Amino acid sequence: MSENLLHALYAGRDPASAALCFADGSVLSTGEIMNNVARMATALRELGVRPGDRVSFKLEKSAEVLFLAHACLQLGAIFNPLNTSYTDDELAYLVRDAEPGLLVCHPGEARRFEDIARPIGARVATLASGSQGFLGSRARNSSPLKANAEVAPDTTAAILYTSGTTGKPKGACITHQSLIESARSLARIWKLGPRDTLVHALPFYHAHGLLTAVNTLLISSGSILFLPQFEPTAIIKALPHATVMMGVPTHYARLSREPGLTSAINDRFRLAICGSAPLPVEVAERFYAVSGRRIIERYGTTEAAIITAVPANITDRSGWVGWALPGVEIRVTREDGSHAGTEAVGGLETRGHNVFSGYWRRPEANADAFTPDGWFITGDIAEIDRTGCIRLLGRLKDLIISGGLNVYPREVEDVLDGLIGDSKSAVFGVPHPDFGEAVVAVLEVEPGAQFDELGLLQAARRRLAPYKVPKRILPVAAIPRNRMGKVLKNELREAHQELFAGGN
Repeated sequence: MSENLLHALYAGRDPASAALCFADGSVLSTGEIMNNVARMATALRELGVRPGDRVSFKLEKSAEVLFLAHACLQLGAIFNPLNTSYTDDELAYLVRDAEPGLLVCHPGEARRFEDIARPIGARVATLASGSQGFLGSRARNSSPLKANAEVAPDTTAAILYTSGTTGKPKGACITHQSLIESARSLARIWKLGPRDTLVHALPFYHAHGLLTAVNTLLISSGSILFLPQFEPTAIIKALPHATVMMGVPTHYARLSREPGLTSAINDRFRLAICGSAPLPVEVAERFYAVSGRRIIERYGTTEAAIITAVPANITDRSGWVGWALPGVEIRVTREDGSHAGTEAVGGLETRGHNVFSGYWRRPEANADAFTPDGWFITGDIAEIDRTGCIRLLGRLKDLIISGGLNVYPREVEDVLDGLIGDSKSAVFGVPHPDFGEAVVAVLEVEPGAQFDELGLLQAARRRLAPYKVPKRILPVAAIPRNRMGKVLKNELREAHQELFAGGN
């Protein structure tokens, strides 16, 4: 048997220690959280939840969501967070696929969710902040469950659905062992401990917020300054009380424009950590200029948890996402099919305790996800330097082959962002009658702002090889992104498919 993630998160903590701190000054101790989790576990068990059952939930961020997820761990059940922006059609597909025994939603959405749950015979329970709703009331009136379910190393703790930007989303089965080892490794690499407080403004439907951020601070005996959402003014107010922040590139871009950022950063604050999407160099430099703190990056995927990270004491790796965590291996596969662990560019692959156990009920997808010798194919293009440090160059599906030559979008985006002084470019390929694919860029431009495509192209030619220079640079009001800040390049490619259809 292996360790239950719930035990790993709380066993080393003082029950009296502060665990969740709120903007109104209230605090939940470790013991209080454990008690709430144990009461929720009893409530779930009384509703028929057993080891291996799925519990799906679509809920706005709150402490109660944490109690619910951790109660599932205690029971050996599998929690399945659902993006709060999903439509009913998207939810219906995911619920049919996961087949949860219990579906949890906000009280105001109960009727909708009963319609979604009915075809698979799932039960619906309601929960809201402040332990409101049927499940919250039942947990309040339950006795705490004492025992933790025993689990094997490959026991699934959570099913996380991929974004589905190409094809239908797939459920990645994330194990207890993977989450424990990732949290412990990050706590060591970032030198986290009881004196650390994390500003938490990430959503709970995503691994970054519900797993990476929460698990790493809990397992290191640190505390979490809990904010319901990312709002720059609230972040500025919270930063003087924090030592660490985890965010996505959009967060740091917006914070660096806040006039109060400089004064909000004091000597206690030591780590600004970025993940979930590539951090533009321009954003990193602007944040440093305003705050005096270097952003460090870490890199992972839904299927492979955290793969690499920049340690706390490294401040000269802007644009790089770090070295493999302990117990994690990385390599790239070059175009000729050969493999390399240093000084190479290619498709990034990984293996180790970080890798998921497979896609939920998708054996054909599992076969495609791994190499014949057992490495998980991340789908990212990376450069590995002589020290083993990784720099991401884009997604394999976003690689542009123009005139037979490879163009990595990240390279071109870094140049354009530097030219315009902001992180508002996206580079992608579209069909071209002569080159096969043409490099195209879009730039976010404020309404009424001046836009000089010819001038930008001329400036790009001084910094890029001719085959990397975009054939067109187009102004757009907004670049399409998902809620974690990732650019939806499939939408851009589709929107501009016919740009060169006439041979222009």
